[in-house]
Amino acid sequence: MAELLQYTFFQHALAATVLVGIVCGLVGTYIVARRMVFISGGITHASFGGLGLAWYLGFPPIAGAALFSVLSALGIHCLSRRQRVREDSLIGIFWSAGMAIGILFIYLTPGYAPDLISYLFGNVLTVTRPQIWLIFGFCCVTLLFFVLFYRPLFYTAFDREYARTHTFPGYVPEIGVTLLIALTIVLSLKLAGIILILSYLTIPQAIASLFSKDFKRQLWISPVVCVFVSVTGLFLSALLNIPSGAVIVVCLLLVFAALWLLRLLKPSAR
Repeated sequence: MAELLQYTFFQHALAATVLVGIVCGLVGTYIVARRMVFISGGITHASFGGLGLAWYLGFPPIAGAALFSVLSALGIHCLSRRQRVREDSLIGIFWSAGMAIGILFIYLTPGYAPDLISYLFGNVLTVTRPQIWLIFGFCCVTLLFFVLFYRPLFYTAFDREYARTHTFPGYVPEIGVTLLIALTIVLSLKLAGIILILSYLTIPQAIASLFSKDFKRQLWISPVVCVFVSVTGLFLSALLNIPSGAVIVVCLLLVFAALWLLRLLKPSAR
């Protein structure tokens, strides 16, 4: 393991894994509490349309994914709030539209697009120094946002109507956290990929819920779990020469299963 840390690319991968783990732990806690897992899935798959379009036009795929993620997140939020279209229908529309647009433009682009595979399944070893600084800046913004808007976020997660009338005026916290979710998904693509990103946003929170049902405690337990397991999975993937995203998800699942079984057997042991 000490030898791995001598390589610059692995240092970058380790830094990105820690930063993404913090962000996914925080944002994922809100997503699960707010029951927005399906919405996050829709935003994730909608971003694939941006990847394909950006690749076709010759722009960085991550920029296209960010644009489509933000637009789809805001579209689902605004249109469902006006109650013109059901939220689940909007999620399905954005989900399928993003995938269809992505496949269409990838097919129209001449040649083979190997870089897009890393966005589908993740490849944290390809993270560059500028991308790390970008993720670090976003991590700081996310931490600051949760500190400043903790109370309205807490009420929004469990009672939206109460939050709108008794906390921060307007829909600033809701729109802000919607944008955070969209950008978290985009910046996590290199680590988890479109296929596995929902695991990073749900399993750490599920593990945290086994320790505490308190929302505030889950906000720090979930990032700690996500970072610890992700770093462990990163080292295992390097030693076993297996894609890191899949190894980390399996590690998260094993930790959750082990803790759940221990909790299930604990009462019978008394």
